[in-house]
Amino acid sequence: MRRTVNDTSEESTAITSSTEQVGKSASRQVSESASQRAADSQVCPICKGAGYLVRDVPVDHPDFGRLYPCRCTQDELMAMRASRLRALSNLDSLQHMTFQSFIPEGIGLNAERRENLRRAYERAMAFADNPQGWLLFMGGYGCGKTHLAVSIANERIKRGYPALFVVVPDLLDYLRATFGPTSPVSYDERFEEVRTAPLLILDDLGAQSTTPWATEKLYQILNYRYNTRLPTVITTNRELEEINLRLRSRLVDPNLVEIVPILAPDFRQSGISPDHSELSSLALHSDKTFESFDLRPELPAEERENLKRALAIAQEFARQPRDWLVFTGTYGCGKTHLAAAIANYRTSQGYPALFITVPDLLDHLRATFSPTSLVSYDKRFEEVRTAPLLILDDLGTQSTTSWAAEKLYQIFNYRYNARLPTVITTADEIEAIDPRLRARILDLGRCTVFAILAPAYRGMAKMAPGKQADRRRR
Repeated sequence: MRRTVNDTSEESTAITSSTEQVGKSASRQVSESASQRAADSQVCPICKGAGYLVRDVPVDHPDFGRLYPCRCTQDELMAMRASRLRALSNLDSLQHMTFQSFIPEGIGLNAERRENLRRAYERAMAFADNPQGWLLFMGGYGCGKTHLAVSIANERIKRGYPALFVVVPDLLDYLRATFGPTSPVSYDERFEEVRTAPLLILDDLGAQSTTPWATEKLYQILNYRYNTRLPTVITTNRELEEINLRLRSRLVDPNLVEIVPILAPDFRQSGISPDHSELSSLALHSDKTFESFDLRPELPAEERENLKRALAIAQEFARQPRDWLVFTGTYGCGKTHLAAAIANYRTSQGYPALFITVPDLLDHLRATFSPTSLVSYDKRFEEVRTAPLLILDDLGTQSTTSWAAEKLYQIFNYRYNARLPTVITTADEIEAIDPRLRARILDLGRCTVFAILAPAYRGMAKMAPGKQADRRRR
């Protein structure tokens, strides 16, 4: 029978359709085979996808039947842990704090402080390269210690290593929060994450509440990491003597801990003259320099020599401030001029100095208790207590409340023990000063007391020449 064109066409179509079906089927088989091979290649060759292994040991062995995570599972667990540590660290909001954004030379620093800040920066970078032992950054508010600590954490995470950065008061809050019924993790789990973190960075040690519970938790964390030699970075604006004895004992071991003091002032005040402070009234005494100090040739020889000696002592102290210098004398005799001249000389050399009258100091401290105050009492008090050079003018003119006496004693006692350079002026007799303050002032091994014998400048300026001559004769 003869085939028609239509028959031929239908057969050709059928053959083509059949061929396409075979091709698609083969393609699916190849694709499925490739997918299977890809899936097989992702299965761990050690545990075959089980995730855990059982050791091949005798029945009486203590590890018999115990499951151990395979290497693939360990990698996953470490990745999950690193993710939790990063979330706990809140480093996403601190990504701008890196070594690249840090200014190792500071701004407006003298040579000594530039070199000190550069050493701290280089030490932090070296630690980020190879975390070994402990680093303890010590310095005042805003000096850069937190920036360096965060930079270490960000650099380690950037390189794929886990790190936990946490502010100490926040850490204690995180631990307390685990006792809540809605906490997603248990206390033991959170505490273990912190205690055993491959790299732990504790910021602002000493800012936490000093409850027995808080001290105990911090000691447990530090003691564990001390015994296991886990890399740890700590920052604090406290002196070592102020830190709890048990914690301090772990921070002063030179075989494990490197203490890095930072001398730079607050970076937030960069670009402002070194003498600048909301507290300081030195700007009101900018005319008081050693060059402008009047040696008053009209005075009797004894008083002139006394003034020359006072000027020499002030100049020597300004060149190398050390321990305490106290000027006594009547109002207007020149003691405030010399104290301000010391501060002006130091700031002209690039060093900070805080000049303030005692009554103003106490007013500034009281003002921090106001709800509208922009600065806390602790920060203001710390600024005064730890000032590299503190000039307290007019001691004895303050109110004599028990609170004022207590604050002054705390400042005096701290600076006495720390041997921080301090200049004090007073019109009171030494015997009239609070006994607790007087005991520090009369330690001649740490304090130079100089009595200016000259009378008030202002009183002499108003005297007629004849009266000045009469006084010289007396």
